Amino acid sequence: MKLTGMKFGAPILKLADFPVPAVLEADTHYENIEQLLAKRGKVVVKPVFNGGIGKKGKAGLVKIVTSVEEALDAKRTLYFATHTFNNERIQANGVTFEEFIPSKYEIYFNLNVSTVTRKVNFTLTHHGGVDIEELDEDSIIERSFDPITGLKSYHINDALAELNAPQEIVSPLVQYLPRLWNLYNDYGFTTLEINPIRMEKIGERYFPVACDFKAQFDQDNPQIRRLNIPSETFYTNMSNFEAEINQLRTYQGQSDVAVINPNGTITPFMFGGGANSAATEVLSQKATFSSDFGGNPPYEKMYNIAAIAFKYWLAQSNVLLIIGGKANNTDILVTFKGIFDALRDYTRRHGKPDIYVVVGRGGPNLIKGFAYATDLLNQLEIPYKFFGYDSSMLEVIQYAVEVDDFLTEKKKQS
Repeated sequence: MKLTGMKFGAPILKLADFPVPAVLEADTHYENIEQLLAKRGKVVVKPVFNGGIGKKGKAGLVKIVTSVEEALDAKRTLYFATHTFNNERIQANGVTFEEFIPSKYEIYFNLNVSTVTRKVNFTLTHHGGVDIEELDEDSIIERSFDPITGLKSYHINDALAELNAPQEIVSPLVQYLPRLWNLYNDYGFTTLEINPIRMEKIGERYFPVACDFKAQFDQDNPQIRRLNIPSETFYTNMSNFEAEINQLRTYQGQSDVAVINPNGTITPFMFGGGANSAATEVLSQKATFSSDFGGNPPYEKMYNIAAIAFKYWLAQSNVLLIIGGKANNTDILVTFKGIFDALRDYTRRHGKPDIYVVVGRGGPNLIKGFAYATDLLNQLEIPYKFFGYDSSMLEVIQYAVEVDDFLTEKKKQS
């Protein structure tokens, strides 16, 4: 479940007393836009997309206007704007008019689960904005912290010192950024990202103001309901595959899926928010879908999920990737039986798929799960490579990418 934009982001951030700009919805009165313009001289107009839709700024879908007439013209242009994101063409449904925050500093901040340390990870830079992906490694810092003690002021202070950030913005960021951990921890987030946080100067002091918002939630965490966000806000156009998987939702085990590329060549079974974030980022357009199947799903549910996924994606795939961290409560043998029994039955009906299986997992009954999968894959004569809990999740995912590149090139030559 993903969410972007300040329509819902602003009220969520207010729960943590984190400063946000004034946000007006599309049906606001003419006079309210005038008042917003009178305050700053400018207003930011953005389209409202359901789901976790990014790269709107780079696509030219964010307008900064200086008059009511320009604001209304931008509303007409953006209200039903279309945007291509992750190989999907999505239509907006509304706009927001947002207070313009003048600033010479733009901060990027992200909270998610580290695939290396298995702890919560924060990413921080004072060179945020639309070009965040082009930053060199020395300009951005990633650090993990213990979720038991939480994100503390000294974590932020040390990171900013290492970045050699301007001293005038250090104190306000040290004061405000730790508040986001309480929000993240209390409402079922798996990812929370703000880009940019603009530093507003009031008198001689700077204050951080969150000017955009992106989040991903654990759909099965009941804490989300406290945010009172309509369920349709999380979804774009739902595919037949997503609709079929959603019918399997039960109290036990997650079944979050979102199609990334209908022409993808890696079909990933991801277990846990960290695996979802890492695999979705590294695989990019190679992935058919993103997923989170953690939470100890029972055999029947895992079998049905796998059967549906194979029906839609296996014929076009080079790689079947099963990836996750070291599970605490997920029975690896049960989940592997569900997945590989479904693969066996798919093969009986459709013939042996031309795939390579890559597995990176850890947790209870791991060896038994590996043994079961090995026996079945050997019977089916499907090649594979297994990695245990002591392997880096990112290295396993990168290995899957390299295998996919090799097989794609091989198919071109044949």
